[in-house]
Amino acid sequence: MAVQKLYAGAKLREVRTRLGLTQKDFAAKLGVSLPYINQMENNNRPLSTSVVLALVQEFGFDVAELNAGETERIVSDMREVFADPLFGEQGPALADLRLTASNAPTVARAILELHAAYRQTHERLASLDAALGREGGATLQLSAWEEVRDFFHYCDNYIDAVDRAAERFAETAPRGDVAEAAETWLARQGVRVEYRDTQQLRHFDRHAGLLTLSMRTAPETRVFQLLLQTALLSQHQLLQATLDLARFQSDTARDIALIGLANYFAGAALMPYGAFLQAARETRHDLERLATRFGTSIEQVAHRLSTLQRPGAKGIPFFFVRVDQAGAITKRHSATRLQFARYGGGCPLWNVHRAFETPGRFLRQLAETPDGVRYISIARDISKSGGSYGAPVRRYAMALGCEITHAQALCYADDLDLGAEATFEPIGISCRICERVGCHQRAIPPLEQQVHINPDQRDILPYRLT
Repeated sequence: MAVQKLYAGAKLREVRTRLGLTQKDFAAKLGVSLPYINQMENNNRPLSTSVVLALVQEFGFDVAELNAGETERIVSDMREVFADPLFGEQGPALADLRLTASNAPTVARAILELHAAYRQTHERLASLDAALGREGGATLQLSAWEEVRDFFHYCDNYIDAVDRAAERFAETAPRGDVAEAAETWLARQGVRVEYRDTQQLRHFDRHAGLLTLSMRTAPETRVFQLLLQTALLSQHQLLQATLDLARFQSDTARDIALIGLANYFAGAALMPYGAFLQAARETRHDLERLATRFGTSIEQVAHRLSTLQRPGAKGIPFFFVRVDQAGAITKRHSATRLQFARYGGGCPLWNVHRAFETPGRFLRQLAETPDGVRYISIARDISKSGGSYGAPVRRYAMALGCEITHAQALCYADDLDLGAEATFEPIGISCRICERVGCHQRAIPPLEQQVHINPDQRDILPYRLT
């Protein structure tokens, strides 16, 4: 497989701007000519090995920051946007999308936001949404959920200040018991914690100073909810400052993000960054052993593994996704080149959809996406009991995976033949933008390809793709 050239003009320009250097001074420190640095910043040339080494030696730069993950995420999202029939049959070439994402990422994000606003308004019109008839008209903006999702997505699901605050909180816990530390802190603030036989997971009565947690939930869920409430109270200023920097478009998005940040703190306190990263490497990322060691659920462990992107101490770049039985994505993040469908369903060939058939078991899959990148994916059913007889069960499945180059660091890759072509199953992102011609599970034709119909011939699909 050919080595991919590293084009990182935007990141290089960002580093230079942050250091307050002119192109001439920057070129001198890196040991290259002024025209050469100009060409690299404009992505006319890839970064050379000597330049990367100079960045490390001169400025202590973390090479992992040059990872093309964000660019690939933007390109993937833009491909879906331009596959919309709104833009006609012929969208921009992939090379043009990559150029825009690399050289003008703010413009690319503006295109994504504009299309999301158009799509939301179109859906409102189609459903005769009463909001469009209100005085003053409708406001074009992302839905609150999408805005918050994109905030975490483009932060690589790692919020440094919150993560470090949670790690410091965990260090104060007696005997490593963060639940005891949380209850002690709350008691000092005049807050009592009671555990009751109730269906409501968590309820905080500010007036009475009473936090009620449900005994119907699993122990790890109770501890998580305890830490979440502790975060909302003890880290109020930090969380609000983080929200200020995010500049959400609506109060609803800000409120959703507040809960998201508190959730982040809870997970990071249960699994402190340094200790968890070390344990993950020691256990070769065995989810069950990690869950036992840190007193958490398998889903919490998998989600935490996808956040280990601290500069200078990064873990394996994982993707993490949770789906319901209809295939709808309820949680998603990818620090890899694999991106999830923003609109519509995902690929049915992915093993996460088969996890419902084998509850309590891990399914392993070696997969290859249309761009030729190969992954190992671990999927498992993580359905949640309602806590009592007759209570509805919430059914979910999750998948955690990484590029095959990291497979040796995973216990789940043992005994798999990583070198055999036939062991890698072809998967995609969604049918709308998948380029595979011969897929037997295709639901709809790709919008970028021409469809041919022959009434006298029927294959697996009722049409043929060029």
